[in-house]
Amino acid sequence: MMSTAVTGATRPATRHAGDGGLKLLHSAGATWLTLAVIGQLMLAAYVVGFYLRTAVTGDWQRWNQAMPVGYVEGDLIGNLVLGLHLLFTVFIIAGAALQLAPQVRRRWPRFHRWNGRFYLLSAVIMSLGGLYLVWSRESPKGSPIQDVAISINALLILACAAAALHFARGKRFEQHKRWALRLFLVVSGVWFFRVGLTFWLLVNQGPVGFDPKTLTGPFVVFLGFAQYLLPLVLLEAYFRAGDSHSSYARLSMSACLGLFTLITATGIFAAAMMLWLPRLTA
Repeated sequence: MMSTAVTGATRPATRHAGDGGLKLLHSAGATWLTLAVIGQLMLAAYVVGFYLRTAVTGDWQRWNQAMPVGYVEGDLIGNLVLGLHLLFTVFIIAGAALQLAPQVRRRWPRFHRWNGRFYLLSAVIMSLGGLYLVWSRESPKGSPIQDVAISINALLILACAAAALHFARGKRFEQHKRWALRLFLVVSGVWFFRVGLTFWLLVNQGPVGFDPKTLTGPFVVFLGFAQYLLPLVLLEAYFRAGDSHSSYARLSMSACLGLFTLITATGIFAAAMMLWLPRLTA
């Protein structure tokens, strides 16, 4: 469904999409991207089902069961920013699903452009809200280095959004596509963190390398940076493999994406079972 959204290859390479493993590479990328969109839609459903339901019923304190610092009595601005942050999380996930679908881009180009603008605006609002929440509230969990990791993630979102807009306005659509994919990955940092953490818990049958009560330790520090740096590295490797004429590079990257897809699928399942479904059914 999303194969053309992840190619990012130059036009000469695209004309030979069946040569030297390029078609397999594009299929591997599209498979992972489709899985990621499905996993993020599950997160959006959880955000609506849990946070909206508790807000409607006035049970604001339950937000603190799902995050280190949720609803804070008397903090009107902080609570409002958090609510908007969650709302735009849903907007940006739904917007990404539509923006990455090539069928939408081909059949409704005007909608694609306006949805893209709204997606960029949502990304900026969400990243600025995240920065405010990180540095205005004292969390009982985590460490300052993790706050730094989150802040870098927010700054990368702003940078990728600016680059994607710049190349779109200049009608340099190949560069725009690549920066839009980078933006999608860095915006997904929080999702990657949860999928990665629950994958780690499932594989190790418990917490290893961190304290689950304080959410501190070497593994969560690593994951705090890896949640956006690792996907970006894999995306750059994907681009380079697609641009190269080496069948070995393309086949190797396809195998790497296959492994990443398996890990992602396992992490999504673990996140659903450990985090999302228990809170929705409680």
